[in-house]
Amino acid sequence: MGVTVDVHQVYKYPFEQVVASFLRKYPNPMDKNVISVKITEEKRDKSTGIIYRKRIAICQNVVPEILRKVSILKVPNIQLEEESWLNPRERNMAIRSHCLTWTQYASMKEESVFRESMENPNWTEFIQRGRISITGAGFLNCILETFASTFLRQGAQKGIRIMEMLLKEQCGAPFAE
Repeated sequence: MGVTVDVHQVYKYPFEQVVASFLRKYPNPMDKNVISVKITEEKRDKSTGIIYRKRIAICQNVVPEILRKVSILKVPNIQLEEESWLNPRERNMAIRSHCLTWTQYASMKEESVFRESMENPNWTEFIQRGRISITGAGFLNCILETFASTFLRQGAQKGIRIMEMLLKEQCGAPFAE
């Protein structure tokens, strides 16, 4: 089966400021679930100028305690891997992330893009699609997917609020139309 969550947001800040804030977003006191984020690889393609980054995030396990009675869900932390391709010349950044924990039972993938807004070159458009599918948990598959869907939606909204707060703190008021 599986669950998909789509997010679209326009930040009224220039691309460079939005990307810089995104890369500094975690850890953050507004989201204590993200414990750490570590860059494991970074390189720049000299011919294209594209910067590739791979990061690993360690997050608290947010599966409800009642569901952690199932032994495979009884882990303290979850690891996520994020890869990004920043193209400063074309003012866009593509991001792919997936969960490294529970891979034999669940697939969690997100694809995101930050790009200059067509509406206003001083604004940045953010588009994200997240997909979770759970297998091998029997009758719990549907319950876990429902929980995951809610968590993904709430997490996306919280991420947008954090970005808006960071941008306001670091850059001041947003650009008007």
